[in-house]
Amino acid sequence: MKALAILTLRNEGAFLLDWLAHHRAVGFTDFLVFTNDCDDGTDQMLDRLQALGGVTHIRNPGPWDQGPQWAALHLAERHPALGAADWAMVIDIDEYVNIHLGARRLTDLIAAHPDADAIPLTWRMFGNAGVVRFEDRPIPAAFTRAAPAILHWPWRALMVKTLFRPRVFRKLGVHRPKGGKGNPVWSDPRLGQRLFSEPGKDHYRQAQLNHYALGSMESYLVKCDRGRANREGAAFDMSYWCDRNFCDVEDRSLLALSSEDARARLAADPVLSALHDAAVAWRRDRFAALMREEPWRALFGRLLMTPPARPLPAALAEQIRSFRIE
Repeated sequence: MKALAILTLRNEGAFLLDWLAHHRAVGFTDFLVFTNDCDDGTDQMLDRLQALGGVTHIRNPGPWDQGPQWAALHLAERHPALGAADWAMVIDIDEYVNIHLGARRLTDLIAAHPDADAIPLTWRMFGNAGVVRFEDRPIPAAFTRAAPAILHWPWRALMVKTLFRPRVFRKLGVHRPKGGKGNPVWSDPRLGQRLFSEPGKDHYRQAQLNHYALGSMESYLVKCDRGRANREGAAFDMSYWCDRNFCDVEDRSLLALSSEDARARLAADPVLSALHDAAVAWRRDRFAALMREEPWRALFGRLLMTPPARPLPAALAEQIRSFRIE
């Protein structure tokens, strides 16, 4: 089975090898990666990974009408790697596929839905939990505090990404494929027309998409400086932080699938290892540079002062959803 991951990157080299090792362990066989405006050597790392095999790297310079990610998806729709894949998924570097069935691999999830053409995975937000400093260690091991299994608000914390059969859809989307040929079968039919799972339900029994949207406070500032991949020039702020900083329960389930062997094979390449170290150094230097400017110092102070997000009770969440302006 050929399983393709499609992603867009800018200045994420410090996290690339750990992310790639995990997703190879989970069962993705091929990676179609687009980069733009990299200062940390992410693009050079991907050139090396392409030379080693299993990764296709495409530079995606702007300008773009809708941001670099949408431009990348339009290119991916025409790329032979998508046509050759049995399954595909559009995914980000801060998202980790976490399967709770069998050997915790894609084949186990697909086997649970043998007739499905599309299998949505709901985000589970993993909060900052007070981590200030950026460290060179795997993200899933560093951040293990997450949103509760049942979350009533906000709906943005329950968005999905979709594992799907490319031959059944005409268009790619950030969260789900579009333009189904005939009548595609969704593992959850309600998600065939929406981007988020129903609040107030447990969506994580078979699988989840661990979403490490925040990371350390230092890394969050660098992320804000980078901007969003799907909106050119759009910034992150405290509202983004608050909507995602849930730290209510411990969840180490992803660590049950070991990616150590895959990571060791990548680190054994001296070129990749040196590029990784350079990306780590760049990230630390970039944070230090940002802290020389007052707006960034102010944002960093707000992060230090703000406690984790408080999950709302069902009654309060329903009041928000039902509110109408007369």
